[in-house]
Amino acid sequence: MRVELTRLDQDFHLQASNEDGLTVASDGAPSIGGHNKGLRPMQMLLASLGSCSAIDVIHLLRKQRQELEDIKITVTGKRDPEAVPSPFTAIHVHYILYGDIADNKAERAVNRSMEKLCSVKIMLDKASEITWSWEKA
Repeated sequence: MRVELTRLDQDFHLQASNEDGLTVASDGAPSIGGHNKGLRPMQMLLASLGSCSAIDVIHLLRKQRQELEDIKITVTGKRDPEAVPSPFTAIHVHYILYGDIADNKAERAVNRSMEKLCSVKIMLDKASEITWSWEKA
């Protein structure tokens, strides 16, 4: 696995690309001279956690033949604004599942992702308290 970063302006706007040519933009906060042209690195970390777990949950519900119509995930992180560096001290992942899904299968899929399958979550466990919740819409 490899990601290459390219600077896109004279400040903090960067583009990350993988071996397949897929890209994502990042930027610094305006308070340090960024231009709001991409996610902040710590926002990308939250997005990575949500994406990783979403893939697990979708895959598990498909295997269980559940009719998942959509999934929305909100990931919130708390940091100590006075600390430098300022890692996340707490992260919460909330899933909203749409479709005809049995409660026990939804709960099992979410828990299995967060407890055993999501590599990003397993890495973040070492640095932050991570909690999760789910609901059906």
